[in-house]
Amino acid sequence: MFELKVLTHFAAAHQLKMVDRKCENLHGHNWKVEVCIRGPKLNNAGVLMDFGVVKKEVNHIMEQLDHRYLNELENFGDAFPPSSENLAYYIAEHLKAAFTSPDIWVYSVTTWESHNAAATYFPE
Repeated sequence: MFELKVLTHFAAAHQLKMVDRKCENLHGHNWKVEVCIRGPKLNNAGVLMDFGVVKKEVNHIMEQLDHRYLNELENFGDAFPPSSENLAYYIAEHLKAAFTSPDIWVYSVTTWESHNAAATYFPE
C-alpha cells in the first residue's frame, strides 16, 4: 500500500453554537490541512499519483474556504456547522468526487485548528 500526503493551510473565521462559550464568539483559525491519498500500486512512472494533481484539487477547495466567514458559506450553517470535524468531512468528500479511480482513494483528511488540536475524517 502506498500513501501520499499533502499539507496545506487556510485562514477563516467561524462561530460554533452549543459548545464552549469562547467558541460561540466569532473567532478565526489558521487551519492546517493534511490530506492522505492511498492506493495499492504505482503507475508506469513509478508514482501513485502526481503530487501536482493532488495539490491542484486540494488548492481548489482551499480557495473556497480561505479568508471567509465559514458560517455564511452555502455548504455550512446550523445543520452543518463549520467545526474542524465537519471541515475535514467537507474537504474529504469534495476530494472523493475529484479522484474517481478505484485504485486511488482519499484515506483521511485532518484539519488542525491550532498546533495542538485536530480532527480527522476517514471516508468510507
